[in-house]
Amino acid sequence: MSDEGNFYDLFARHVREDPGAPCLETPDGEVWTRRRMDAQSARYANALAQAGCTPGDRVAVQVEKSPQALALYLACVRAGYVFLPLNTAYQPAELAYLISDAQPRVFIHHGDRPEVLERLDPGKTPSRVFSFDAHGAGSLERLFAPGGDVFRTVPCHGDEVAALLYTSGTTGRPKGAMLSHRAMSHSALTLMGQWQFSQADVLLHALPIFHGHGLFISSNVALVAGARLLFQPRFDAGEIVAALPRATVFMGVPTYYHRLLADDRLTPASCDRIRLFTSGSAALSAEIHSDFETRTGHRIVERYGATETMILCSNPLDGERRPGSVGLPLPGVELRIADAEDQSLPTGTIGMIQVRGPGLFNGYWALPEQTRQEFSADGYFRTGDLGCFAADGYVAITGRAKDLIISGGYNVYPAEVETAIDEVGNVLESAVVAMSHPDFGEAVVAFVVPVDPATPPTPIQIIQWCKARLANYKVPKQVHIVGKLPRNTMGKILKAQLRAWLTEPGPALQQSERPETRAPE
Repeated sequence: MSDEGNFYDLFARHVREDPGAPCLETPDGEVWTRRRMDAQSARYANALAQAGCTPGDRVAVQVEKSPQALALYLACVRAGYVFLPLNTAYQPAELAYLISDAQPRVFIHHGDRPEVLERLDPGKTPSRVFSFDAHGAGSLERLFAPGGDVFRTVPCHGDEVAALLYTSGTTGRPKGAMLSHRAMSHSALTLMGQWQFSQADVLLHALPIFHGHGLFISSNVALVAGARLLFQPRFDAGEIVAALPRATVFMGVPTYYHRLLADDRLTPASCDRIRLFTSGSAALSAEIHSDFETRTGHRIVERYGATETMILCSNPLDGERRPGSVGLPLPGVELRIADAEDQSLPTGTIGMIQVRGPGLFNGYWALPEQTRQEFSADGYFRTGDLGCFAADGYVAITGRAKDLIISGGYNVYPAEVETAIDEVGNVLESAVVAMSHPDFGEAVVAFVVPVDPATPPTPIQIIQWCKARLANYKVPKQVHIVGKLPRNTMGKILKAQLRAWLTEPGPALQQSERPETRAPE
């Protein structure tokens, strides 16, 4: 199988081979065959063409997870449109920026009239806006035509962009990573081989599909292998435990495993048919790794990747699955640990993780200079993560060069949250850091300096302000009102000091009005 051409071709070969084989099953027992998925994606592709889309156009999609939503993704890929998935938790202000930046031809939304449209400049409004509910019903399906269940997949070169996925940037503004057909194909084929996926596998799929992990890793690997998806609309620990006996593979984030361990029904017997558990999107603690093995007899395979790079490393299927390590670089991935001058460092030395290979993104949308700055002179992408090699080649992630927070597997850039908080009345300035969280891995914590200490905003006011403007995973779980923020001689806020206050509160934090205010989950 080749990683050149349209990514959809890798799924289409299974459709031709056995069209009646199951592709996907919903919790209520509805089965989608390969033929049905192919036909539904054809209907959407034809509908989007009727709406005026041409190859290369962006199609922005903010819809609930469903089989129809997966078919919509496949429709965009096979038609040569650039698929832009948007988190369903994004608020209008967040959406307005992304749509203004990407300028999609079409916006498909889970509501009737998205509020975001009122915030857009007239020249940046999508040409067409369609509704699409949790079952795929809405105005888009009104463009379905008789005989529209056949669509000729658009031939394309592997370098052509298949998807645009936004990721946090150094300014706090998300950047659109352009992912090619080749990158998606190479990643799916490589993981299929490394994790020994086959048509006999059943993937219990509980991840969201607006995220790279749930869409470009989990779904893509299953589709390319011809495996079946048990397609859960969301993660629910009880429902997952109940479904495990019918699956062979489960992919999750550390938060999922933490919640599964809290369910007494998780036993070796419930996992008897599972051959592989994987974890990604955030660091898996050694404690969860050990507890899960003790409880189930299974050692989770931890792996490592990024929006711009797909998957870079994985602990082996056959071999040591080392707690605290993301495993070995995958075939085709050139990974090095480098210093500030992009020179390789000796084994055991911590430095910047840099990579190159066929799974890398094409660059950032409309940001050629930013793209150039993120690559070394010899073509390695600087991931922003810090790590080191062990003597036997295993890679450990030791931290992040940037202040990115990963909460429940989702990226949160502090500057975006700080900007929202600073708009609150009587806030002079704010600083956001991560704190350890038993469920989410990391959670957002805000330190806020009021203009007038005599009448400071309350933590709950700040939390509610953020909830109205940001996705919930970006909302601070704690807010501390402080007299001032610690700074160095150059005026830079010492975020390490703020993190230290959380574990060893000093006088500044002890004077906080309410030192621990939790946001509603």
